[in-house]
Amino acid sequence: MIEFKVETRDDGIGVVTPQGRLNMVAARRLKEVLGGLVGDGTSRIVVDMAETTFLDSSGLGALIGGLKSARQAGGDLRVARPTESVLNVFRLTNLDRVLRPRDSVESAFDE
Repeated sequence: MIEFKVETRDDGIGVVTPQGRLNMVAARRLKEVLGGLVGDGTSRIVVDMAETTFLDSSGLGALIGGLKSARQAGGDLRVARPTESVLNVFRLTNLDRVLRPRDSVESAFDE
């Protein structure tokens, strides 16, 4: 089972931390969480993947869906601190070019 820690920082950036396996079952919940943030007016989102132990194509789809929603709302979605297994999936699918991993949550929107 996966847990999602969700917070909105003082600067208006939403931070979502998936804790566990981001698979087909969890992807639906991630999509809801990201959609809820955008729907509530938080269009700049960082997904902190330091505690994500596994990522499959459904999880990737949820991230891309969140990216699209955030951008349509005038913001962006950034990925921070991916684990090595998550980074490998990004590299294999070339999504590391679209969802360029950031070194920290704090600096994800610095550039």
